[in-house]
Order: sequence, then C-alpha cells, then structure tokens
Amino acid sequence: MQEKLWNSNFIKVSAGNFLLFFAFYLLMPLLPLYLKETFHATKDVIGAVLSGYTLAALMARPFSGYIVDSFPRKQVLMVCYFLFFIFFAGYLAAGSLLLFGIVRTLHGAPFGALTVANSTVAIDVLPSSRRSEGIGYYGLSNNLAMATGPTVSIYIYNYVGNFEFLFWMALIVAGIGMAVDASTRLKPRELNRPAQAMSLDRFFLTIGWRLFLTMVAFGFSYGILSTYLAIYSKEVMGVTSSTGTFFLILALGLMLSRLQGASSLRKGRITHNAAMGMLISVVGYTIFVALPNSWGYYGAAVLIGLGNGHLWPAYQNMFINLATNAQRGTANSTLLVAWDVGIGVGVVVGGVVAEHLGYASAFWIGVVVNVMGVIGYLLFGRGHYLRHKLR
Repeated sequence: MQEKLWNSNFIKVSAGNFLLFFAFYLLMPLLPLYLKETFHATKDVIGAVLSGYTLAALMARPFSGYIVDSFPRKQVLMVCYFLFFIFFAGYLAAGSLLLFGIVRTLHGAPFGALTVANSTVAIDVLPSSRRSEGIGYYGLSNNLAMATGPTVSIYIYNYVGNFEFLFWMALIVAGIGMAVDASTRLKPRELNRPAQAMSLDRFFLTIGWRLFLTMVAFGFSYGILSTYLAIYSKEVMGVTSSTGTFFLILALGLMLSRLQGASSLRKGRITHNAAMGMLISVVGYTIFVALPNSWGYYGAAVLIGLGNGHLWPAYQNMFINLATNAQRGTANSTLLVAWDVGIGVGVVVGGVVAEHLGYASAFWIGVVVNVMGVIGYLLFGRGHYLRHKLR
C-alpha cells in the first residue's frame, strides 16, 4: 500500500504556506500603484524600492538554508514566521517614501528565510515514497494564494479605495498562518553540524549552478510581468480590475498543470515536465506582449500559469535530487535564490526600460531572457542533472 500523502502535518505546513503567500500577494500587485499615488514615485524609483524586498530575500536565503539544516527546524520556522508577521505593521507606520522603502527592504529577509524553512519542513513531513508527487501538491498552496490574493486585493481596493485596510488584512492573515505552523509536529532529527571548515556548498548547492542560471532567466521574465502588470493594465489596456482576473486565470493554470503533472512526476518524468513547462511559458510571454488585447492578455495568463505549474515542481525535485538529505535546506534556498535574483534584476531592468522606452520594450526583454533560459536548460542543464542526480 502507498504511504499516506496528506498527513496532518503536511496539511498544516501547506496551509501555513498558503497563508504566508496570501499575505504576500495581497500587497504585491498594488504596491506600484500605492507608491505612485501616495508618494508620487516615478517608474524607475518604484522599481528600485520594490526590488529591495527581493534583494533582502536573496541575501537571507543562502544563510537560511544553512541555518535550517543546522538547527531545529521548528524553532527556525517559528522565528522566521514571527518576523515576517510583525513587519506588516511597519507599512502602517511608514509615512515617507524613504521609510517605506526601508521597511519593504527589511521585510524581504524574513520572507526569504521563511519560504526556505517552510518548504524544507514540508519535505521532512512527506513520506519518502511520495516526495516527488508531494512537492508538486505542496506548490498548490502557493498557486491558490496567487489565485486568490491579488484578486481579493484588487477587488477590495476598487471597493474601499484604502491601502491601509489591505496592510491590516495582510498582518492578520500572516498571524493566522504563524499559528497554524506552530501546531505542526516534527520528528527529532540529527542536526547537520559537520566538523570540517566552512565551504561554499554549505550555503549554495554548487552542483546545481547550471539549473540555477536558467531559473534566474525564468524569474527575470516573471519579475517584470508581475510587478508592472497593474500599471500596464491601467495605462495601456485602460482597466484596473482586469489585473485581478489575470492573476486568477494564471493561478488556475498553475493549479491545473500541477495536478496534471503530479502523476508524471510520480513516474520520474522530471526533466520532461521542466522542458514542457518552460516552452509553454515562452509562448505565453510572447503572446502577452505581441497581442495587446483581451485575447492576448488572458491567453497569456493561461499559458504562463500552465508553464510555470509544470516548471516549478520539476525544478524543485531536480535540486532536491542533486542534494544529500543533509542539504535539503541548502537545495531549497539555492532554487529560491535563483528565482529572487531573476525577479530582482527583472524589476530593476524593467523599471528603467519602461521609464525610457515603454512597457512593451520591457516585456519584450523579458521574452528574450526567457528564451535564453530555455536554450541554456536544453543544451547544458538537463544533461548535467541526469549525470549528477543522487536519486
């Protein structure tokens, strides 16, 4: 008989993950509008302010992977969740663009550490025989948050027109998520504290560097799209409510492809899922910028969702399969660092390009970089993984 996948601890960790990302996505699509309308920030300044969050997460994740592997994971998880929760109060207190930028940047560090800790705990509570499949299902909690968070956020803003209400809502949701994770029970484990000197591989999964670079490219494209979608929709499409619908459709595509791809992952078709996902995503990004109408707008949402839904669990499985059991935290942090680097660079480059050449040019750059990632995976990443995987 198969081991039980949906045990109580896995359900709790998945719920905690949903709530942390729901709190995150409540703010993400409207922060550019908030900065523009409240502080009259320009496009490139908006990009610089918002990229600070990603930069802080990027800096925290390599160390958090090491900490998760070296200290009791439950304690690390709860400290990270508390810090993530309390920083939402900082947005309510920030009365200037500088202060808001500082709070936003500092908030990225606990977010980066928390996502590493939570995903590593999820892997720990999964039965080993169903880990590949379970990783795909775990990602559904992110996708469900992506589907509901931006949609709820945008519709609430259109109804009440109050950013402060959304900041309070994000604070409360994060607090509930922290309480859910606190009820999770983990088995005692041997801590990874080897006597040898520190090495880069303790903080970064060096054997996965080729996959790392390709994931940077995919994060770059998504960083431009997700950050500037609301302003693009308002200025080019002439609507604001459609942004919530875009994220809803994208997330539904993510969930559909994860459900469909779970059986494929269970059969070991990891590299196949990764290639299929990235190719579908490229088509989606191209359609988005090439067809600036409703068909292209919503069609791109479907395809990007379907593509990323296949891509993400495949990549996470590849990183985990390249690592030893004592490097699970490092493997997770390395994957997330790649995504952070891509999003952070995409936000900054996209803001500068949009300021001088317009949003269409910024989105086309995203397409080109995405294609470079696909080529890199097919020529160098896939073969390297197959030669060095441990499972």
